[in-house]
Amino acid sequence: MTLTTERYNIHTLGTGDQTVIFAHGFGADQSVWRKVVSHFQEDFRLVLFDYVGSGDSDIDAYDRQKYAKLEGYAEDILDICESLNLEDCIFVGHSVSSMIGVLAANKKPKLFKELIMIGPSPRYLNDEGYTGGFERSDIDDLLHMMEMNFIGWASYMAPAATGAPIEAPISRQMEKQFSENHPAITRNFLSATLYSDHREDVKKLKVPSLIIQCAEDSFVPLAVGNYLHENIPNSSLAIIEAKGHYPQLSHPDETVDLIDDYLKERGYGKEK
Repeated sequence: MTLTTERYNIHTLGTGDQTVIFAHGFGADQSVWRKVVSHFQEDFRLVLFDYVGSGDSDIDAYDRQKYAKLEGYAEDILDICESLNLEDCIFVGHSVSSMIGVLAANKKPKLFKELIMIGPSPRYLNDEGYTGGFERSDIDDLLHMMEMNFIGWASYMAPAATGAPIEAPISRQMEKQFSENHPAITRNFLSATLYSDHREDVKKLKVPSLIIQCAEDSFVPLAVGNYLHENIPNSSLAIIEAKGHYPQLSHPDETVDLIDDYLKERGYGKEK
């Protein structure tokens, strides 16, 4: 096992020639893909990993300054591609990983053939002429809650993230995952996510993209999906009639179908 594999807890699955990288979002790890990856194993080589500071990654490799901005996480994506000798990848990013994928693809576009973004947002803060979904005071309060009561924050965030009641299994699972993270690292990641602004970066993206969004997402309003579709060249927008920010967990079949249809339209995989 290489140092890079250990650092990011990399796992590879599948037997296909085309590589698909699955990148988890904030507060999660590679287990969020557990309900969808089996569908793609036959036709693709799948790469799953945990960002440094998440899941079973090497927490000793965490650098607070590096990961204070999303560019630090984009460097990790490029590091993984280099260490595994990956080129022409399909990148599937959930939530903030969508923008991390954009940053990586803008820096080295030849490494990526397609970007599939689930619940993406280039800016979470509202701005003049732009609806991001949050006021600055909302984010300040959320970060303060994390500092004062991390377990309480996890309990509050889980149902908001899943769109399900707190007693629902999916919410309990996310609450457990959130609460098991390192508080300081999680806060730094959340700050880097919610205060970021990558609207200019998405306009520079040259890689063909699919944007997948839930119709009722507590974190990303529909206006954001429309904004991205209008501002990302060669992009498609698909809406899942569902609540929450984790459709790969709450609506895995619909998520798989949208990804599958897109990839087949683009000439990947096999017709069943």
